[in-house]
Amino acid sequence: MTQAPLPLPAGALDGVRVLDLSRVLAGPWCTQTLADLGAEVIKIERPPGDGHPGGDDTRGWGPPFLKDREGQDTPEAAYFLGANRNKRSVTVDIAQPAGQALVLQLAAQCDVLVENFKVGDMARYGLDAATLCAKFPRLVYCSITGYGQTGPYRDRAGYDYAVQGLGGLMSVTGERDDLPGGGPQKVGVAVADLFTGLYATVAILAALRHRDATGQGQAIDMALLDTQVAMLANLGANYLVTKKAPRRAGNAHQNIVPYQVFEVADGHLILAVGNDGQFERFCAVAGCPELAQDDRFARNASRVRHRDLLVPLLAERLRLRPRSEWLAALDAAKVPCGPINDLADVFADPQVLARGMKTSVAHPHHDALELVASPMKLSATPVTLRRAPPLLGQHTDEVLAELGLDAEARAALRVQGAIGPAP
Repeated sequence: MTQAPLPLPAGALDGVRVLDLSRVLAGPWCTQTLADLGAEVIKIERPPGDGHPGGDDTRGWGPPFLKDREGQDTPEAAYFLGANRNKRSVTVDIAQPAGQALVLQLAAQCDVLVENFKVGDMARYGLDAATLCAKFPRLVYCSITGYGQTGPYRDRAGYDYAVQGLGGLMSVTGERDDLPGGGPQKVGVAVADLFTGLYATVAILAALRHRDATGQGQAIDMALLDTQVAMLANLGANYLVTKKAPRRAGNAHQNIVPYQVFEVADGHLILAVGNDGQFERFCAVAGCPELAQDDRFARNASRVRHRDLLVPLLAERLRLRPRSEWLAALDAAKVPCGPINDLADVFADPQVLARGMKTSVAHPHHDALELVASPMKLSATPVTLRRAPPLLGQHTDEVLAELGLDAEARAALRVQGAIGPAP
């Protein structure tokens, strides 16, 4: 007899409902994290019309696009797929009074609302934090903008790239400015967006904890620039202590030596010596134990002061052997090191595979859509992949029927253009 499949375990946020009016990355990254943890997320998207394809902008941010079963491109960009799993998509035009009324009905049934419209835009529709928190005192309302709800930049549109520059990250990222061709570089992924999404998640969870204790919701004001400044971490602290702006260090570390990329006989590796014991063991493996006894190099603070002398000595040694030999010998000596993998290497790596960081789910256009998995490993309430990233408006009828709107009422809303067509 065939055994019925076991039901998925309830997630940590099972029972929490999130109304997601965000798009692109910071907001969707936050709501995807909440969804991975078990929250029900309803993603509100713009219906197609007036020359606009509708939906989250990132649906069109390709190529690459997801290919269907016949190998043809679909309208679903990989960018969108990476930030919108476990959500239901509902198309609503919030510029129309009927669309605003639908959002209010949904907000009345939700614990959390996340939006990333420009400052003041939501007030034009009567959907701002002050209005909704007054109507629904238990609501946690999270606004994500480039520069926050206050300050002289509040009205500016916020883009990760601009914030990486304004917030100081690019001043410490890139080749050393004293080397030929050195210059500032942005980070290869939109880290200001991603960090803001994660900080927003933490703030929402804290606000829900407070709401559960007091019955009172609250507004959360998240800004990419604030997050960018906060995530400078030790470099921000370095500046505040010394009042000297850190310079770009390339692939080296500002406060630890040796902690950088080195050239070896057949490529490159990362050497990440984090303490004096590890440096002593590295020197033994490299055949230069005397360096670990040299007063100029025996302690990390001395190595940082004398990095221009030490690093060339180590570089000369490291160029003598191939990467595989160094990695094996240093790993055996418990000296932190590693290769520089491309993404093909990453998703074939045995540790990445063992940790389940590649997953798949059935999608309307594909039998097994591969996605990067959530890194959160909870023992009692594990993360689950319940839904593929939705098609535009895929769940409009389903969600509005749950609100009590029958087929006739939904048809009337479609005639008005308040909701999008059935997918």
